[in-house]
Amino acid sequence: MTEKTKWMSDDDNSIELGAVLMVQGTASDVGKSVIVTALCRIFKQDGLRTAPFKSQNMALNSYVTPDGLEIGRAQGIQAEACGISATTDMNPVLIKPTGDMHSQIVVHGKPYQHLSAVSYREDFLPQAKPLVMDALKRLRENYDIIVMEGAGSPAEINLKHRDIVNMNLAGWADAPVILVADIDRGGVFAFLVGTLELLEPEEKARVKGFIINKFRGDLSLLQPGLDWLEQKTGIPVLGVLPYIPDLEIEAEDSVILDSQHLKVQAERELEIVVIRYPRISNFTDFDCLAVEGDVSLRYVDRASDLGTPDIIILPGTKDTIGDLSFLRDQGLDAAIEGVINSSSHTQLVGICGGYQMLGNWLSDPEGIESGSSKEAKGLGWLPVSTVFRSDKTTIRVHGVTVDNQPIMLYPPGKSVPVEGYEIHAGDTSWDLGSDVVHLFSITRTSGEKLFEGAGRLDGRVFGTYLHGLFSSDVWRRSWLNGVRMSKGLAPLEETFSAAVRKEAAYDRLADHVREHLNMDLVYEIAQLVR
Repeated sequence: MTEKTKWMSDDDNSIELGAVLMVQGTASDVGKSVIVTALCRIFKQDGLRTAPFKSQNMALNSYVTPDGLEIGRAQGIQAEACGISATTDMNPVLIKPTGDMHSQIVVHGKPYQHLSAVSYREDFLPQAKPLVMDALKRLRENYDIIVMEGAGSPAEINLKHRDIVNMNLAGWADAPVILVADIDRGGVFAFLVGTLELLEPEEKARVKGFIINKFRGDLSLLQPGLDWLEQKTGIPVLGVLPYIPDLEIEAEDSVILDSQHLKVQAERELEIVVIRYPRISNFTDFDCLAVEGDVSLRYVDRASDLGTPDIIILPGTKDTIGDLSFLRDQGLDAAIEGVINSSSHTQLVGICGGYQMLGNWLSDPEGIESGSSKEAKGLGWLPVSTVFRSDKTTIRVHGVTVDNQPIMLYPPGKSVPVEGYEIHAGDTSWDLGSDVVHLFSITRTSGEKLFEGAGRLDGRVFGTYLHGLFSSDVWRRSWLNGVRMSKGLAPLEETFSAAVRKEAAYDRLADHVREHLNMDLVYEIAQLVR
């Protein structure tokens, strides 16, 4: 049961609004998104209609809503944890960097403009408050509790006067704030106290509790510091969350890939390498591959690290031509060619931007991705060409493999179901007279039916626009078994359900946070009645 806020509408009818609770952090990557996900799941488990909200998100790892619109992946994942369909109200403003100083601004799921950092701050943000608050109001009218997520730190002095995602938003929504700090990076008490010291008195008064995240060690050794913190600030520590290895919650920021270089890869029967270029997007496409029992998956950005894997994947990117230049600058194009030509079975796979790179030619006459008119010669593995258009395709699809598709699947000779989603501005066409075969027959949620993807006749090089393809359980295992057979290995019969595994991960996270967090006090802070 909740205590509702009254909101007077234009026709003077009183509308009951759901409660709000905001999670902010002392820095980026302290665990805000994961904690919001956990709280969303906990409130759902407790019978509350729950929704996430992040007014402004910066991410290249995006999510397509059921109605074919684009939001930050974290809010899509949080909506799944709530057991609801994601909408653009949950993330009305998405920033997708295309270069060091420019970004594509997506407003309510559709491309708005390409803006410089200065233009975004000076021209866009001053008019963004009604956009943000209208979205939040619609959510509050339909849910019992909205779990709001901040961005970065609320104490970034140079950004505060134009803030729409941290303390200004908390004030507009009259939201209590929980402040999260990451003890794993060190200096946790300085982070928390220093953040408070840089807040205005009215902002500081909104902070109702602390969460210390990613703890490793003996809690009794930390307790004196917790006692001091509470005495110093007068703000309770709601919990100390132990570090969870192998969380299996999809990440939003590619910074998580930095840890891939530190992991010792287990030697398994199949090795997959994903090329990590600067503007890699939707890298969570490969999470399901990474947890297959016979797969070792690595991310590499240097030719010297490529090795001789069984599968090389060119993933999605927000700057296809720019990242293709990076590929060449690093010598990865030649290294990939060397592996494919010297191996009898290694496959080269392109997803979305990677698919575009595999073709003969790329053209961006309107500067849709690059910000200026560009064109580039592709890698030439597939006889397709891509022209970038202002109209962006964002849509969910389902379909099956076509009868004559060239990829070796096991067992052979049957139609295999696939599903996924498309996010791309490119229009890819087949060169006349080319020797290439379609992969899938798909149906978009719009009802449109078409053939999709392209594969070389020997099945060793193929590309597709389908993000999420590897979450299609039967296809994923059939494809990996085909690779196994090409190596002389017996196929594996067992795999897992990506959907079931994802739900179990949400529950595991919720159980972990519930165990270590004072949820009674969280309910009190959120003005919820249990």
